[in-house]
Amino acid sequence: MNIEIINTGSELMLGRVLNTHQQWLCRQLTDRGYLVQRQVAIADEGRAIQNAVREAAGHADLIICTGGLGPTSDDITRDLIAELLGKPLIEDPRIAAHIESFFLKRKRPMPPSTLVQARVPEGALVLENRYGTAPGLAMKLDPNPYRADRKPTWIVMLPGPPRELRPVFLEEVVPFLNREFPLETTFACRTLRSVGLGESRVEEQIAPALAQLTKAGLQIGYCARVGEVDVRLVFEGCGAEETVNEAADIVYQKIGAHIFAENDDNLENTIVKMLTERKKTLALAESCTGGFIAHRLTNVSGASAVLLAGLVTYSNEAKQQFLGVPAETLTTHAAVSEATARAMVEGTRIRTGADYAIAVTGIAGPTGGTPEKPVGTVFIALTDGERTKVINPINTFDRETFKYITSQQALELLRRRLLSLDL
Repeated sequence: MNIEIINTGSELMLGRVLNTHQQWLCRQLTDRGYLVQRQVAIADEGRAIQNAVREAAGHADLIICTGGLGPTSDDITRDLIAELLGKPLIEDPRIAAHIESFFLKRKRPMPPSTLVQARVPEGALVLENRYGTAPGLAMKLDPNPYRADRKPTWIVMLPGPPRELRPVFLEEVVPFLNREFPLETTFACRTLRSVGLGESRVEEQIAPALAQLTKAGLQIGYCARVGEVDVRLVFEGCGAEETVNEAADIVYQKIGAHIFAENDDNLENTIVKMLTERKKTLALAESCTGGFIAHRLTNVSGASAVLLAGLVTYSNEAKQQFLGVPAETLTTHAAVSEATARAMVEGTRIRTGADYAIAVTGIAGPTGGTPEKPVGTVFIALTDGERTKVINPINTFDRETFKYITSQQALELLRRRLLSLDL
């Protein structure tokens, strides 16, 4: 099966917006056994869009187009594809009613131009969009005049905003794929997410133990990102799920202490879940991360049940006033020190009454470092009231990456404490 993705948007070509659609859609399709052969990004320009669709239709079984379905003048994908296929646009009263209801529920005036989104190509399959006003569309080109073998091609059009595209794909396109393009062979994929080991070290630990399964067709993929390494296990054919599960069991045996989640789950979700299951609470005192740890945790639904407080004590005065850090500690050891981190975390737990507390203090850079404490120096402290642990990694990165990896290390420190593991 040949699948191509066409991402439309002049903002993509100008470098003003990151093309996250390509990565997300390829991941979703691959995890379900559908491999993308090619993807292109093009500007919102009539000739470019029609040429890209015409070229893809010459060999693809499925074309997925993103963007250009909205109400503004640069949203021309729907119109151009309808023109290319010789299909008139017809207003769909159900879509018009949905658009009107969408604005009514939000108590917002509806611009009349918004109703242009209710015009769909004749014969198109409407993919419901409950998260916005532009529906997705699917059209079958049968017979396909652009293919030498005249085999049919489906063209799926998805709205551009990720908050709309992703649920429309999951809720509408996935069932469509299962119906129109059922897989001929069974397919299974699991991604195990690890922290605390480098990519080469992960491979060194697991590859020899998986050798027999790889000879039988198991595919192993490694994806390293900041502070994490994903292990992707894929098998296609008879016994796919059993083979992948067997491989996952082996990976857990080898590096299970470092695996914090699977597939699309993340470390903050894991922490909130673990605290919730144990009926424990957490408080944070952040200096160099500026509230980023709290930001990650509060992105998780249900965090309010476990996160009592997040204090951004950036200045020395704030550390003293809100956390009770002694002035002499700051004078003698400075703000970035083990002694200060220890005082911060213990003061946070006492003042909030949380079961666990985390504190971070460090030098994010690019200025502020010294020979004794270079840029990237950070102290991360964790306490449960009985035992306080402080770690001192050196995170020599740009400021944004420094904040992320420091937050990752802090959450991993807590995860291991909750599992009674040594760091």
